[in-house]
Amino acid sequence: MPLIHEPVGPGLTRVWEVGDVRFHARTPFQDVLIGKTAQGISLFCDGERQSTEASQLVYHEALMVPALLLAEQVRRVLVVGSSEGVAAQLAVAAGASLVDHVDIDEQAVRACAEHLPYGYSPEDLERASRGEGPVRVSFEDGWAFLAAAETRGDTYDVVVIDLPDENADPAAQHNRLYGKDFLGRCARLLAPGGVVTCQAGCPTLWRNETLLASWRRFREVFGTVLYFGSDEHEWAFLSGRADHVDEPGALVARRFAERGSGAATLDAEALLGGATPPYSLRHGGGPDHS
Repeated sequence: MPLIHEPVGPGLTRVWEVGDVRFHARTPFQDVLIGKTAQGISLFCDGERQSTEASQLVYHEALMVPALLLAEQVRRVLVVGSSEGVAAQLAVAAGASLVDHVDIDEQAVRACAEHLPYGYSPEDLERASRGEGPVRVSFEDGWAFLAAAETRGDTYDVVVIDLPDENADPAAQHNRLYGKDFLGRCARLLAPGGVVTCQAGCPTLWRNETLLASWRRFREVFGTVLYFGSDEHEWAFLSGRADHVDEPGALVARRFAERGSGAATLDAEALLGGATPPYSLRHGGGPDHS
């Protein structure tokens, strides 16, 4: 049975047993593998787990639900990355009438639609590629798409950055989409009361470097930063609004309780409980002026 050795920190590796490999190819941008693990059908990019059948909904709702509740309205949503298509589908379920989904790697997106039991089906993807329905898929660089959107004067209520983990590889093209410049470009596309959200790293002490960096960037760019640490996954997520909002964690928990939600993996208590950043962020993650 093939093994994938996934680095999870300096000197630490997680080993996945992968059977029934359904897709494996080197695309122009990354190595993509889809196969069966103990967590069901799973997606790996460059040897890192991106999503699994067992945990993907916990991950994607932790990414999307706080941001959708923090935003003043959810009509137009931009999703950058998210090869599986789940983020776009959750945005539509939350009431978005238009979702622009932008991913640079067409081969990976099509493989996910063909082989993953969650996210887009091949039929969903073909409709979205033709712009039929609320989701419009564009296979292009997120940076270039945002530049064109800014020139056109487009605005969005929620901008979602759903990419492979930030890393120290200078050749990893997606790292630039985590940077302060890209966050600022996302912020300029927001409608009043709009929100930018992304997966921000892991709060675990021995692998929290990217979370600390993301926390500093968000606090430099946004007037309000909402932290959400999933209580059933290993990731933390950040949402930013340009204006100041008092107690954003309490706000999203209250809106969840008042409005109801189709969320299947979290509730108001989870949102409130997960809104306190870990100690290392509250005491060591101030603005980075380097």
